[in-house]
Amino acid sequence: MIGDGAWGRALGYVFARAGHEIAVWSRQKPVLPKATDVFVAAVPAQHMREVLAKLEIGATPLISAAKGIERATGKLMAEVAYEAAPGAEFFALSGPSFAADVIASLPTAVALAGPSLPRAMHWAEALSTKTFRIYPTDDVRGVEIGGAMKNVLAIACGICEGQALGESARASLVTRGFAELSRYARQQGAKPETLMGLSGFGDLMLTCSSTKSRNYSYGLALGSGATLAEAMGGASGVVEGAYTAGIAARLAEAQGIEMPIVSAVANVVAGHSSPHDEIVKLLARPLRAENL
Repeated sequence: MIGDGAWGRALGYVFARAGHEIAVWSRQKPVLPKATDVFVAAVPAQHMREVLAKLEIGATPLISAAKGIERATGKLMAEVAYEAAPGAEFFALSGPSFAADVIASLPTAVALAGPSLPRAMHWAEALSTKTFRIYPTDDVRGVEIGGAMKNVLAIACGICEGQALGESARASLVTRGFAELSRYARQQGAKPETLMGLSGFGDLMLTCSSTKSRNYSYGLALGSGATLAEAMGGASGVVEGAYTAGIAARLAEAQGIEMPIVSAVANVVAGHSSPHDEIVKLLARPLRAENL
């Protein structure tokens, strides 16, 4: 297990329950075991390259549990891993899951994407338990985009709650946010069923509706009047969406993909605009036929 944060500890706990021996690598304990069957990287997306470059992974399977886009390069974790750990067999783990629920052995279902469905199935079967169910897929890009983009949209929903715009507004925001996520992912070659599944719509629904989500809570603080520094200072951990928003908006603009909600969040977290002003801009957008 690479990383000993809340999510790394939760995954280590559940994989131990699945019958595996777990060794933990961290900045405080930078020692690798002599023999490793699989690496699970539960580190922030913006630190993934740095961490992987320190390790000798070789051709060992590597499961990324990070959800984000590297803002310096615009690359997903699969691309980062191919550069920082060449030869590693890459998998992406994502889906609607809070560390506290996993530790409590509450029923949780996630997706695991790999280079082929049989390889993803192998590790899904090896790591699943009765309460932590892993569904295999070969759509690595779709799973990664869903996990990265939903963090940005969760910030938007937190802002909506902080501004007291009501449940109807939040439902509309989730729906139109999902349309943006889908437009971007489809253009990148993601499968429609992935977007409608656990790592897409499922994860979006969870993180856009609970203060257990760091991204939602960060947005809630901003919407309630906190400064950027205050909102970040009050976060319980890394707010991945705050780092992904800007690069996601730039990638969408460069590729001609309309993502007004993502752009609004990017403007707010960069300090270029206020939540109120971005809401006014969104509500002033021209009416048009609804589409995904």
